[in-house]
Amino acid sequence: MTNSDLLCDGCGQAASSEHIAKRLQRLEWTTRYRPIHVGTVLLGASAPRDDAEFLYAAEGQFVGEAKYVLDACGLVPAGKPWQAVLTEFQRAGFLLTYALECPLDPGINNEAAILTLLQSRMLALLARIRRSLKPKRIVPISLTLEPLLASMRDVDTGCPVLLDDGKPFARDGRGDDEAAARLRRSLSAGASLRK
Repeated sequence: MTNSDLLCDGCGQAASSEHIAKRLQRLEWTTRYRPIHVGTVLLGASAPRDDAEFLYAAEGQFVGEAKYVLDACGLVPAGKPWQAVLTEFQRAGFLLTYALECPLDPGINNEAAILTLLQSRMLALLARIRRSLKPKRIVPISLTLEPLLASMRDVDTGCPVLLDDGKPFARDGRGDDEAAARLRRSLSAGASLRK
């Protein structure tokens, strides 16, 4: 058996030793700031490739996706140590996680391949949400998850799925600022399930 024969249990991609090491590092970072009682799971399609965009990364730089998520949750990192920002995020009951817990391999760049990976992880993701995370609500933040929304409604997630006019809050589309503002309003209003 070679490394190319092994698949990562967090994303379903080929698992080299570097891939596994990066996954374990990110799990450690995330676990440090996981709320005891998860209020809102912010669900992305796949983890960002760059650690600077990974919200929980040590020495948090909060750029790209990390900046979007903090903005959408109404948290301002300016002038605060990164640990204080993540503690504030944690205390608010937020947890950012991904359907594919690892970044996409550079060779996976077409929608069909990405959708296949996402579909292969869906049952494990929903079981993790129901059995381990047990959030009060799920908020998809990636347009890539749109084809899977029916599965999230059909399978008992144990909580409502908050949508932006029937779609995910579009982190990876045009209008990130507008989507973040709509998400912030929905979260602060304690919005109920929208379909």
